[in-house]
Order: sequence, then structure tokens, then C-alpha cells
Amino acid sequence: MAVLTLRCALFSTFLVILVPKLKKYEKEMLFLHLISILWNNMDVSTENIQGESIEESFQKTVDVRKILESKLGRRSKYVPAFLVSWLRRIVHEDEVNDFLWKHRHQFGTEWLKECVKYLDMQVTIEGKENLPDKNDGKLYTFVSNHPLGGEDGVCLGAIIGDHYDGRFRYLVNDLLLFLPGLRPVCIGINKTGKQSRNFPAMVEAGFQSGNHMLMFPAGLNSRMVNGHIHDLPWKKTFISKSVEYHRDVVPIYFSGRNSNRFYRIARWQKRLGLKVNIAMLFLVDEMYRNVHKKFRVVIGKPIPWQTFDKSKTPKEWALFVENKVYEQAGPAGLRGE
Repeated sequence: MAVLTLRCALFSTFLVILVPKLKKYEKEMLFLHLISILWNNMDVSTENIQGESIEESFQKTVDVRKILESKLGRRSKYVPAFLVSWLRRIVHEDEVNDFLWKHRHQFGTEWLKECVKYLDMQVTIEGKENLPDKNDGKLYTFVSNHPLGGEDGVCLGAIIGDHYDGRFRYLVNDLLLFLPGLRPVCIGINKTGKQSRNFPAMVEAGFQSGNHMLMFPAGLNSRMVNGHIHDLPWKKTFISKSVEYHRDVVPIYFSGRNSNRFYRIARWQKRLGLKVNIAMLFLVDEMYRNVHKKFRVVIGKPIPWQTFDKSKTPKEWALFVENKVYEQAGPAGLRGE
């Protein structure tokens, strides 16, 4: 852990001190680029799961060196070679590119299902009968806790996409749109740069579309809270938009946790007041650690949009649904927290 913490500190020091002319926005965008790479990792395994050799002639989708060059320009030459090598290892650049290349002709739900297979996710679904009929003429908002940061999104997308013939969309950071297989089911949201002012419009476009919406209202993946793995407070957007567009809300619980390492990093990041989410840099490695594991999905009954009346504020209703998601999965012990 000490070595890991030192490496994190070295990387942060490099961005803050060694490249003082780099704008704050550029520093954060560099991290966001790396974070988006992490999510690719939902498609790979730490041990080259399928035992296939990496081809020499394939086209790279993820290239840490090029990302550094694109964000730092000529200053990228000052990035120590050992740091570049470490970044490549932590995001498993070769394995990620291998998977993306071999599945470059698959898109949307088909691609997501292949990711689940590749990660060897052993999933048990409870309450599948609660998924509304795909031919009932209605559109729904599916909301879930976000314990892992990658596999949970892939798996739920595969489940919802399979049930509704691909008619669903995620609201995701637009950096994820560089994944060709994921792009068809994503609505890209840029909440960090100048385009952040377009966030409401992008959300509006998603709810105006003829697709079901799959959302993780916490935004970030779960943290360790009072000894249990729990989401950060849910945002109210899914409530207000579901009411506005008359969409019933389907609550979904997804089991799972990341390593203690991840939660320690997240805790120290908070204590130090770091605005850049360094913990997310390690999500790709966390996904590797969760390969071959069992997961439990609990789908609750749809909540009519009329439920969310004026007796509570949208924020209070969001908390109501958040609590319902955890309650429907049973006590913490059963939830595997």
C-alpha cells in the first residue's frame, strides 16, 4: 500500500509541480481521459482471461503515451518513463486494446453481453418478472446503485438491452464515447469543461428520446460508509425528469464491492481535499480483481411516476428510491457488503 500511495503522490506531484504551466482544467481532463480508459476495462481480464495472444498489427484504441502527448504537448517528454510504464500497467493497455480489437465489429447490447462473458461475471437475477413488458408502449427510467464503477454498468446494460431489444440509453461522461462498442447506447455528457452548460439539454434529449433510460443517480461509484459499501447521495435529476416525462421508475440493486485499497485511496483523497478523483484511476485494476466473481441483481417493482408528488422534494424522493433499492436486497450481510 505504501508503494501504491507513493506512486499516486508522484503522479500528483508531477501534474502540480513539474508542469506548473498546465492549466487546472487540462490537469483534470488528463485524469478524466485516464478515468475513461478505466471504464474500457470493463471489457478485459487481468490474466488475459481467454488465453489469446496479443496481435502485433492491431489498431490501438487506448494509448497512454499519445494521451499524455495530446494533453501535455511538448511537456509530455518530461513525464518519467517509469511513470508511463506504470500507467500502462495500471490501465492494462495491451489487454484493453486486445479486447477492443477482437470485438470491434460488435456494438450496443451485443458488445455489452460479450463484455459480461469476457469478465466471466456469474450473475443471479432476482425479480426479473418485475421488468415491464417491452410491448406495453411505455418508457421507463431504470436506476441502480453503483458499487463497482464498471462491471455493474456493463451487466445492467446487457440485461436491459437484451430485454428491450437494445432500446435503452446510458447518460455517461462523453469521454466514454471513444469506445465504438459502447457508443450506440450512450448519451455523452461533458460536465467538466465549457460544455457543462449543455448538461441539462443532453439530459432532456435522453428523456425525449424513444428509449428507456438507465441511470446511476449517485454519479460516482460507491464508497465505504460507516463500515458498509454504499452509494454517495443520489442526485434528484431522475425524479424530476421521470415525473416530467411520465416515466415509471424501476429500482435495481447490484451487489459487489471493490478492494480495501480502493476505499483507502478514496478516503485519503477526501481527507486531503483533492478535487481530481484519483481513486477512479484504479477502477480498471478493481475490475480485474472482480473477474470470475458472483454478482446478485435484484429488480424491484416499478414505482409509478405519480408517486413523486409534492409531499416531498425531488431530493427527498431520490433518497426514498435510494433506500428502497438497498432495502429490497435485504440486510447488509445478504448484500455482501
